[in-house]
Amino acid sequence: MKQFFTCFSIAFMLVSAVFGQSKQSVQWRYIENYKDMAIDQMRRYNIPASITLAQALIESGAGQSRLAREAHNHFGIKVGMNWTGPYIVMSDDRPDDRFRKYRTDDESYEDHSRFLHNNQRYRSLFKLQQTDYRGWAHGLKRCGYATNPRYPDMLIGTIQRYNLQQFDSYAKGRYHARNSTNVSNEIDFFERHIVYRINKTYMIMAITGDTWETIARETGVSKRRLLKYNERPKDSKLAAGDIIYLEKKKTKADKSMKGIPHVVQAGESLYDIAQHYAIRLKNIYSLNGLQPDYVPSPGDLIWLR
Repeated sequence: MKQFFTCFSIAFMLVSAVFGQSKQSVQWRYIENYKDMAIDQMRRYNIPASITLAQALIESGAGQSRLAREAHNHFGIKVGMNWTGPYIVMSDDRPDDRFRKYRTDDESYEDHSRFLHNNQRYRSLFKLQQTDYRGWAHGLKRCGYATNPRYPDMLIGTIQRYNLQQFDSYAKGRYHARNSTNVSNEIDFFERHIVYRINKTYMIMAITGDTWETIARETGVSKRRLLKYNERPKDSKLAAGDIIYLEKKKTKADKSMKGIPHVVQAGESLYDIAQHYAIRLKNIYSLNGLQPDYVPSPGDLIWLR
């Protein structure tokens, strides 16, 4: 087990990968809500925003853990060192482990940065390039942040899956440049839309006001291709929260889903599942030997590769 840090929420992340869009969208919402906080910490402490976000996603179960909800503790930091503030008691290494309790989420992010920045153990990490998230991931394990031998792979996989490395390259002041009238529409678009990477396929989530035409104009991907990539009819309208792929989807899910079926949730269609995993709809029918008139029911198992 890790010193000062809990890993009980790792199980939540793995379960979320199995049980579909309603769970998985929690990760996307978390990134939307906390990206600014991670970028701010990067500017002040030189810790890659991608690393901060990936650790928070894993440690807090994308903000769903009891620690995050009741103690604003997004990194599982236990009482220790010189901590004299409030705490809550939870079972981890011991049944009565004490975890730091913060007044706000900002305090948690700040304390995490200070924990790394002010600890001699992690001094070598700050010699790495701010964009070297791989070096940071392996360095955290080497410096003793985690005992789990797969911790670097977990961080790197999370960063790449959600394209979190895009935040490591934001120059000082650029992220809020959309307030300037001199910023191009393209920069404004990509600051309003996070570009995710699902199954090695780039995508965004539509927001209020988006149309196929505006996305085509601002991304350089034609409307015809967007409709084709997303298997949508010509007359379809976009709604906030729609998944929009910017390139062709794959024929099967990521290899991490090998042997793991998707469990159909209430109200979920095969198209929803295809969009969630970046798989072409016809391939889901083929992989599962389904007839054209098949209608999924809650609890059905859908194989993805």
